[in-house]
Order: sequence, then structure tokens, then C-alpha cells
Amino acid sequence: MRRSSPLTLQLKDYAGEEKISDLPSRLPTASSPAGTAVKKGDITIYAPWGNLAIFYKSHGYERGLIKLGQLDEPDALPVHPDSYSARFELLTDK
Repeated sequence: MRRSSPLTLQLKDYAGEEKISDLPSRLPTASSPAGTAVKKGDITIYAPWGNLAIFYKSHGYERGLIKLGQLDEPDALPVHPDSYSARFELLTDK
């Protein structure tokens, strides 16, 4: 397994259904779908704001949401406290 450089973000509660954070830079979204519906544990980008959003509740279709992936254990995402730091690291098979 190979690991990417870790990224630490400050997650804060938004709308009582997701944790959001600003990213160090905007991800390109030009060829992405117009939007998506999300399930608990989905990791997304909200294109209009350029922020990361991790859902702890399901949400209907929302224009501008782009799914990046999903948590392996969605119930493990802390809902409380409202704001906390989280470390992200990408693992690859290479």
C-alpha cells in the first residue's frame, strides 16, 4: 500500500446533515455531472462553493454536488462536536 500526503481539515456541521470544510484549493469540476443525490457516508464536493462535504444523513438530489467516494464505515463519522479537525489520507494499491 502506498499513502498520499495527509491533509488535515477543520470539519464543521452544516444543515444538520453534513460536515463541511474548505479545501486548500478548488478541485476541477468542469466535466462532472450536474448534481447527485447522496447517501449517509458519501464524500462530495459542492461545486458552487468548492468545499468538501461528508454526509451523515441521506439527502435528495442537489445540483452542484459531485460524489467523490464513500466512507467505509459511515456510522463512524462523528456527528458531535459540531466542529473538529480530521486527517485525510489516500491509500493506493501501488
